[in-house]
Amino acid sequence: MELLLSKLKGDRWIWIIVILLSGFSLLAVYSSVGTLAYKEGKGTELYLFKHFSLIIVGFVLMYLSHNLDYRYYAGISKLLMLITIPLLLYTLIFGAKVNEASRWVTIPVINQTFQTSDLAKLALITFLARMLSKKQEEISDVKKSFLPIMGAVCLVFILIALANLSTALMLFGVSVLLLLIGRVSFKQIFIVCVAGAVLLAAVAFLGPRKKTYQSRIKAFFNKEQVDPGAENRVVSFQDDKNYQANNAKIAIATGGIFGKGPGNSVQRNVLPHPYSDFIFAIIIEEYGMVGGAIILFLYLALMYRCIRIVTLSPKAFGAFLAAGLGFSLTIQALANMSVAVGLGPVTGIPLPLVSMGGTSILFTAIALGIILSVSRNIEELKSKEELDERPKVKRVIVGSI
Repeated sequence: MELLLSKLKGDRWIWIIVILLSGFSLLAVYSSVGTLAYKEGKGTELYLFKHFSLIIVGFVLMYLSHNLDYRYYAGISKLLMLITIPLLLYTLIFGAKVNEASRWVTIPVINQTFQTSDLAKLALITFLARMLSKKQEEISDVKKSFLPIMGAVCLVFILIALANLSTALMLFGVSVLLLLIGRVSFKQIFIVCVAGAVLLAAVAFLGPRKKTYQSRIKAFFNKEQVDPGAENRVVSFQDDKNYQANNAKIAIATGGIFGKGPGNSVQRNVLPHPYSDFIFAIIIEEYGMVGGAIILFLYLALMYRCIRIVTLSPKAFGAFLAAGLGFSLTIQALANMSVAVGLGPVTGIPLPLVSMGGTSILFTAIALGIILSVSRNIEELKSKEELDERPKVKRVIVGSI
């Protein structure tokens, strides 16, 4: 481990946290894909190998992105936004539909799906970091600063929310936090929040997935609700609108303090997505409250290290990058865990670095690489200052007598 970490730059604790979460991920995914493998007629080892390969690719992307000077991401953010907006529109119109949601674009050559909202998260946060750092001298100017920032936030929000409301709300919350850190006035932030609330209401009551959103919210507040057509037939547990949430609670309740042990989960056989949306419940069932507490601690430790980078960064852009990407990963993790323990309605948000997935793992790795790039720059500046502050040694030239 020491030899490996000596080759890596940036905050060493972030590297350790990522390695630990990836290890948990391999164990949990291998344990929870049995039902999926049975349905698809494939071996669990195939899914494990695919997931392990994605983690390796993620580490490579993380290493490459942390080696690039973070200041280059200011220019890259403009390009990302130019790509993201048309891509989100294309996804809504022509995207592959899974569970009645157009969130994915199929890549023709390799025939794999690509979730465009993962790119949008990275693009918007880096773009906001650039705009806020660039406009600090005129941050109160409505025309030059507020309107471009508000336009970017609201446009990305509505394009994602039409197919993926939970991700859109999470990204909107991170954007508001960045505006607060970026010294945007409370009045302007209030206007952004009002605009977001109007867009949220429009999506929830008029959008293409309005029935799904309303059903999940009603089911969360009405635990006894079942399908309306179930009164004339035998009501099974599957008719329950809280089927996923109830099975997740059973997994957590039966896990106890130390869990049933690796590979001994029972609820993985009945939960629809135990390897992604509800992987935290499977971790608690197998590793108990202790395992769940370790996962929670690792994410909180990650957020603490990101905040530390924010306070040490000499440049505003680096601070905004670390704050925005750090908040994004931590809030996403807390949202996933909240759903698993019944503190929020069911969403499709994966647990970063732990849930099985493709684009989620890769873009999470890039985001962490950018954070580490900021940290690397801080360490290099610190080393340079220490070098410059060393006492100068006078050279004595001894001549021949």
